[in-house]
Amino acid sequence: MSGERIVPATPAALRAAARALLEGRLVAFPTETVYGLGANADDAAAVARIFAAKRRPADHPVIVHLADVSQLAAWAREVPAGAAALADAFWPGPLTLILPRAARVTDAITGGQDSVGLRVPSHPVARALLREFAALGGRGVAAPSANRFGHVSPTCAQHVADDLGAAVDTILDGGECAVGIESTIVAFVGATPVLLRPGGVAIGDLARVLGAEPAPAPADAPRASGTLASHYAPRTPALRVAATAMRSEVEQLAARDERVAVLARTVAMPAGFDGAWHAAPRDARGYAQGLYAALRALDAANADVIVIEDVPESPEWLAVRDRLARATHGVDDDRD
Repeated sequence: MSGERIVPATPAALRAAARALLEGRLVAFPTETVYGLGANADDAAAVARIFAAKRRPADHPVIVHLADVSQLAAWAREVPAGAAALADAFWPGPLTLILPRAARVTDAITGGQDSVGLRVPSHPVARALLREFAALGGRGVAAPSANRFGHVSPTCAQHVADDLGAAVDTILDGGECAVGIESTIVAFVGATPVLLRPGGVAIGDLARVLGAEPAPAPADAPRASGTLASHYAPRTPALRVAATAMRSEVEQLAARDERVAVLARTVAMPAGFDGAWHAAPRDARGYAQGLYAALRALDAANADVIVIEDVPESPEWLAVRDRLARATHGVDDDRD
């Protein structure tokens, strides 16, 4: 329906998209993590259009995407040494820093908090768009994920069109996202750096730069994108099951005449299974890259429930485990 809004990210399309942003329109664009729904971060009316398109709560902050680290001073009133070190190590890349906001930053961006989320993406299309926007005088692009609030994030242009349709003026097609899950978020608003969301930068890599792992988020941590208990969720109820219990769980559901879709990692599809079965990569990086596309495909399978084989608890799986926990939050594993 909205396929005409998907345009290849040619130089001409990038220039037109940058002008559209400056004029207050919404532009979806690829990052290395997921596709973002972009608006001029200095235009309160344009930012409001993001919230309306996503049906996003007004107090939920958005991340501002910058062309390069030199733009930090326009958005943050201070940059602690640890934050500067992380920016130097991982920007451009899948890392968001939560910093004390500059005086000019509006509540529309921060959800009324005294902090702002900032990152410099590494995807070549995102970088080119942000450079074009900066050349026109733009200072930052507010861009949460380009999907309905709380649902599965988009990792290709068609996902954006499927979710948001005519609410988006332009969707720049940059192919599939390489990381496939959202950025790591680290907050520097107190004495100690705090991990708000695991993501594309591993905790061990953060620790090597900071000298120690960031602290777990306390109860009074700043609100940040993608940190609600239920998030990244398919519309079909989804539950996690240990590999050793997968076959029996699927059999029990089928015996109750429930249509089942499966996201497996090590368990092979049993003979006679007639639902949707997706075999995910066994490695953490490959699994993360394809996770949201798999969830979307299974969500479209007309099933009553999605059964997800649980993943390992080792550190490299932390971000994936976080997404699966939020995607399955509130689903009763002992369904009647």
